[in-house]
Amino acid sequence: MSRRGAVVVASNRAAHGVYADTTGPLLVDALRAWGFETAEPVVVPDGEPVAEAISRAVASGVDVVLTTGGTGINPTDRTPEVTRPLLDRELPGVAETLRAAGVAKGVPTAALSRGLAGVAGSALVVNLPGSRGGVKDGIAVLADLVPHAVDQLHGGDHRPEGAS
Repeated sequence: MSRRGAVVVASNRAAHGVYADTTGPLLVDALRAWGFETAEPVVVPDGEPVAEAISRAVASGVDVVLTTGGTGINPTDRTPEVTRPLLDRELPGVAETLRAAGVAKGVPTAALSRGLAGVAGSALVVNLPGSRGGVKDGIAVLADLVPHAVDQLHGGDHRPEGAS
């Protein structure tokens, strides 16, 4: 079974060509390493364009959408607000674990991330921060979670204890 992923970058400056985004490619590489066919990242301004990009990805049938950026407390950071209405079910433990991993690595500002995680239709959606460090920490957390969650979303069963 072919699995597909999508990456959405929420960055006003990258979307307007002020600088090149460097976080989206990290997520694309991770998804590909986990076995997901993944196109290049979609870079959009923060706010409603993020919701539109997530919605398009989910409607196209992807299994997972990872976003980067727009999760902080800057007045323009709107990714959680536009993601929440798209989610059928939230997965607060995933978002909490992402924040906790950053704090545990000595980055207390990771606690300021407001990113969400949940299920939209049959796709897993996870908001990650816009920093390279935050994305790298997030990839470490998601490496085992994403493939398992996608399997579960497609009706997979839990492996018996001790089975590999």
